[in-house]
Amino acid sequence: MGDTDVLVNIEGVTKTFHRDRIEIPVLQGVNLQIHKGEFMALMGPSGSGKTTLLNLVAGIDKPSSGHIWVEQTDISTMGEDALAHWRSRHVGFVFQLYNLLPVLTAFENVELPLLLTPLSKADRRKHVETALKAVGLADRADHYPRQLSGGQEQRVGIARAIVTDPTILVADEPTGDLDGKSAEEIMQLLCEMNKMLGKTILMVTHDPKAADRAHTQRHLDKGVFR
Repeated sequence: MGDTDVLVNIEGVTKTFHRDRIEIPVLQGVNLQIHKGEFMALMGPSGSGKTTLLNLVAGIDKPSSGHIWVEQTDISTMGEDALAHWRSRHVGFVFQLYNLLPVLTAFENVELPLLLTPLSKADRRKHVETALKAVGLADRADHYPRQLSGGQEQRVGIARAIVTDPTILVADEPTGDLDGKSAEEIMQLLCEMNKMLGKTILMVTHDPKAADRAHTQRHLDKGVFR
């Protein structure tokens, strides 16, 4: 793949957290490229900086130094408001614990990111129905999270992540709370999102079986790639 295919370009990124007067270095001069349509797994022991790096790529946090470009936009220099707007348009999140609102139906949970867009109610409905159909839950639109299995809840989470047609999907331990069968189904679904919809995916996982489904694996240890 040539440089024109690079979607995410991370150059010399460091991240240091401060606790009282103590500096805790989490990422130390990290360089990474993720290509369009790539499915990358980030692995490493707890505390290696995986989730920190994921949050930086997603624009949830900002690096202490270095640069992160996503489609030629340097998100590391953006202010909070601009970053929030960019995030809502370009990033789909899949979390380990689903993060569904229990008082909302599957349809309403998936619709949430669209409420920040200028789409009409009718257009929002079309987008939500398409996303739920893509994850095989068209018949569960009116169900509440408590009426769904863990695997189904995660499918709703994935539908919510793709409903805005984001530039990149970031998944933080998407199978970490699921049994083996459900985990396999969710990984199959992520592979389909990657192949059929061409979605670029960056996934943090501890699970070697999940990581094996990705195109590439990168290992972080004490804040550096090895």
